Amino acid sequence: MTENLLYDTILNYYDIGPGWWRKPLSVKFINGSPSMRVFFLDPAAKLWQITCEGTHDFYESGGSNQFKWIPNGKHGKCSPFLYSGKILVAPEKWDAYYAPYPKCSLLFRDGILEVVTHIKSYA
Repeated sequence: MTENLLYDTILNYYDIGPGWWRKPLSVKFINGSPSMRVFFLDPAAKLWQITCEGTHDFYESGGSNQFKWIPNGKHGKCSPFLYSGKILVAPEKWDAYYAPYPKCSLLFRDGILEVVTHIKSYA
């Protein structure tokens, strides 16, 4: 999955098969287009969205349109992501040059993983 760099990421803590546990997964499309969001798949197979908006402020420094990014003390949010549909995922990093690059199809209903299908590719 290297043809486009705008991927969503799923931090996977659910056992979807050998070699997939606790690996960041690249996702090309969730709800239309990729927007570099971060999701968390917990051990109970529930999908969460992690957002950090509103945690930093921009302050002008110097005067020539230079800005500093300063933390404001607020925390990010982890909220349920009630997605229903199929997602094609692949490991963010794959070091096993001797094995084919794995892909997996995940079927969610209301934010809960229901079906895992491993896709075999020998290309």
